[in-house]
Amino acid sequence: MNIPVLLTLGRIVLIPAVMGLVLLEDDLSHNFGIAAAVFTVAAVTDWIDGWLARRWHQTSIMGAFLDLTADKLLVTGTLAALLVADRVNIWLAFIIIGREIAVMALRGVAANAGKMVPASGWGKWKATVQFVAIGLAIVRLEDKWGPLYLDEWAMIVAVVITVYSAIDYVAKFRSVLFGDD
Repeated sequence: MNIPVLLTLGRIVLIPAVMGLVLLEDDLSHNFGIAAAVFTVAAVTDWIDGWLARRWHQTSIMGAFLDLTADKLLVTGTLAALLVADRVNIWLAFIIIGREIAVMALRGVAANAGKMVPASGWGKWKATVQFVAIGLAIVRLEDKWGPLYLDEWAMIVAVVITVYSAIDYVAKFRSVLFGDD
């Protein structure tokens, strides 16, 4: 057990708090603001734990597994709560959640073939843009930007990058997916 793993575990513990605050909707004063703050802390730990693990040479298979799991849980759990609160389009949420499941499956298939699927640059951008879009959906600014709210525009950008990053992973590991063995 080291500090980067503890930060990852802390992120996992924060997920139900974010979801619960979003699901309270108007039952608690400032709950969306509190949820956004807790979500932001959780999202920032994603960057900090990875940075510390690399800097202190404390990377491990367990740490990588927990980090990926925490990221997927944070994104999918918060999107599920935002769906209930009617703050995200179901199709956009479906695409993001579907990509997360597909890439996890790709990692499993690759691991079974003895290959590692490291995080790509597009995957890191995807996570950042998703975190920003989800954070904006939690706080949702009052005014629309044309036909959509700012968070809806951000979610569309997140979906585009999400899809592109999935295509990038499949292209890089097509031999694992479509190989003869």
